[in-house]
Amino acid sequence: MNPRLFVGTRKGLFTFENQGSQDSPRWALAKKDFLSVPITSVLHDPRDGSLYAALDHGHFGNKLHASRDGGETWEELAAPEYPKKEGAGQEGEGDEDDAIALRGIWALEAGGPNEEGLLWCGTLPGGLFRSEDKGRSWRLVESLWNSDSRKKWFGGGADVPAIHSVCVDPVDSRRVTIGVSCGGVQVTEDGGETWRTSSKGMLAEFMPPDRQGDEDIQDPHCIVQCRDQPANFWCQHHNGIWRSTNGGKTWDRIEEAGPSTFGFAVAVHPEDPDTAWFVPATKDEARFPVDGKVVVTRTRDGGKTFDVLREGLPQDEAYDLTFRHALDIDSSGRHLAFGSTTGNLWFSPDQGDQWITLSHHLPPIYVVRFAG
Repeated sequence: MNPRLFVGTRKGLFTFENQGSQDSPRWALAKKDFLSVPITSVLHDPRDGSLYAALDHGHFGNKLHASRDGGETWEELAAPEYPKKEGAGQEGEGDEDDAIALRGIWALEAGGPNEEGLLWCGTLPGGLFRSEDKGRSWRLVESLWNSDSRKKWFGGGADVPAIHSVCVDPVDSRRVTIGVSCGGVQVTEDGGETWRTSSKGMLAEFMPPDRQGDEDIQDPHCIVQCRDQPANFWCQHHNGIWRSTNGGKTWDRIEEAGPSTFGFAVAVHPEDPDTAWFVPATKDEARFPVDGKVVVTRTRDGGKTFDVLREGLPQDEAYDLTFRHALDIDSSGRHLAFGSTTGNLWFSPDQGDQWITLSHHLPPIYVVRFAG
């Protein structure tokens, strides 16, 4: 099967296919699914080729679908469901947690190669779910839900916390690192039985001075892990860019990175942990490209210096914002793609030196993922 690019948007899932070669790619729109329904997360499971899509039907709730034949047909799966407490719904009994319900699926990730059928799912309002049967059933990871750390979490972009990044260690799949907005970096080394906060070095400048270093209230926008050197992480945080070279135990701040260190998306080269890409924006209330110029920033030396990449990207009155899951890199480390809130989709065949427009007219783009 040809390499594919899955693009989840506010109005459906669009599948592009490379009808050329690795050296001379030629992408074309090949398929459309779930038109009119927002797609909040997409996962291509490299273990068996299964494709998963999370749908937000608004008033009708969040749904999860899977395809076992490359997207030709789809089956609806059970969506993660928060358990009700004993006594919930009975007059005079229960508390505020009784009404907790799934409000969004922000992250889907496959378990390790030795964990057949295992999937992870990060949600609003801050619950992590685990499936051991390819998404047909889910259970809440209660060790994290009941942790002391979670009591301090709060909403970032949403009014409730959200788990948006799930990084399964490629060497030891029992080690999983997640990003929570706003709840910092959480790590398990035993498959989810126990958790610890691991945000040391991050700084939440939106908090009072005496709380800014609190590890449990940091706002990472996205966290990625280097495939071949998994002790290396990059984080696009609300207050800048951070990097860890010791498995997330401590984080070092990157002070300068082109026009801005604010943004949502980050990608790391699968082989070279010193090479990473970001899509900068003007922070907080503005949230559009600095000076109306869409650029991608790239470091090849671990954040010491950055290239500002703009060839093929709009440089005049452009107001494209790139969400946290709308930038991706393929398994070779050569090809990148990213999409924007204005429906633009760009592809780079050469690590960002030049960009080719694949579409100007898609619905607002939420997620971009390579497969194959």
